[in-house]
Amino acid sequence: MLYISKRVFAALLVTGFAAPAVAADMYEPVVEPQPQVVYQPVETGGWYLRGDLGYRWSKFRGADYITYGVCDAGCGPVPVPGSKSFDFGDLKGAMSFGGGVGYQVNNYFRTDVTADYWFKSKFNGQTSDGVNVSTDTSSYSALLLLANAYVDLGTWHRVTPYVGAGIGGAYVKWDNLRNQFPGVDDSHKGGKEWRFAYALMAGASYCITKNLQFDAGYRFTRVNGGKMFDYVDSSAGGPGAGPGYDKGFNVHEVRGGLRYQFGGGKADCAEPEPVAYEPPPVEPVYK
Repeated sequence: MLYISKRVFAALLVTGFAAPAVAADMYEPVVEPQPQVVYQPVETGGWYLRGDLGYRWSKFRGADYITYGVCDAGCGPVPVPGSKSFDFGDLKGAMSFGGGVGYQVNNYFRTDVTADYWFKSKFNGQTSDGVNVSTDTSSYSALLLLANAYVDLGTWHRVTPYVGAGIGGAYVKWDNLRNQFPGVDDSHKGGKEWRFAYALMAGASYCITKNLQFDAGYRFTRVNGGKMFDYVDSSAGGPGAGPGYDKGFNVHEVRGGLRYQFGGGKADCAEPEPVAYEPPPVEPVYK
């Protein structure tokens, strides 16, 4: 009986030591983490439409015109052409408006084509012949077409500064030029033609939404010279004068408007979209 008890005691003792060892070899499953939230990047790029209002100041770069005198060498009253320049000329400020279509290539580069109408800017100038001083008045308007490229310099608190440049042409239309001095009141027909133009821009846009932005900036435009007015007989009975050619304009313009981008919008302007992420289940590991 005692012998059997010893055997039972030994078996229980072995079992007591083995149970903790087996328990130590088995790891409890890792507690699954809570679902994490990740952010789905917003698509960038796409076509956009723009509309702008502006106010411009034009710098008149001067003008030359042809004059005619009488031959005094016995050849009769044959007009002899010469050339004179305006003493000065000033252009008043005027409004402008325009629109365009463009493409946002990525967050840092975009292009567009624009058409802007420049309302009439009044012109006041002066000419003289050494004896008489005249007063000259007119105005000009223009249609400006440009192909533009811009570099967006990054977005901070929804504001994106940018620089850009454009190249194209301007259809310049001068009204009739009225030339007045004592005893003379001439009206020269104004010139109209296409001219080469280029522009430099700088500004910033503000994200109202990921698809709609407010754009404000400055644009410098250089317009080449061309015909300003035609020849006309003098009302005083003299040989008259013309045609005249201006030397172009330097135009400074402040503009503001809206850009609406189709598709995903501009990524820097959009709030990231949260997407729930479920990690895979973790299986218990045994040694």
